[in-house]
Amino acid sequence: MTIDLSKLPYRPCVGAMILNPEGRVWIGHRFDTPQSEEARGRWWQMPQGGIDKGEDPATAVVREVHEETGMTSLTIAAELPGWHDYDLPPALKGNLWGGKYRGQTQKWFALRFTGADSEVVIEGIGHKAEFDAWRWAAPSELLDLVVPFKRDVYRAVLLEAQSLKLISV
Repeated sequence: MTIDLSKLPYRPCVGAMILNPEGRVWIGHRFDTPQSEEARGRWWQMPQGGIDKGEDPATAVVREVHEETGMTSLTIAAELPGWHDYDLPPALKGNLWGGKYRGQTQKWFALRFTGADSEVVIEGIGHKAEFDAWRWAAPSELLDLVVPFKRDVYRAVLLEAQSLKLISV
């Protein structure tokens, strides 16, 4: 029996645009993903992760950011409007997340980081590390750094953050 991957649901997820006092955005460099050339280790991304069953998205984003970056000196500046979906490329669809999802539907938040850079720990708190490097980036850099199948979501997130006057692009 062949599964119609287009009929799979989207995985509920949160995304975090973390802004430092200079208005730069935190990004992490992804480990290699061997299943797809498109996803193989040259891409950067903002923190994101799944929403646990019954978990509020605002709680999930704080938890995910802490798990992926170690950051605790954060305040939520805004919950960005809407949910944004992306589909995985064919080589990844049916392989990630136990093959249960076609991609993700994401609720994005803008967070302000008020701590010192020394607070950042990318070794993975509570799960294996997702990043092997991190840096602060200008918002205008993000679309060129993220894996192509996530670019439409990033474009929408940047426009929403700009319309709320959280960033300038």
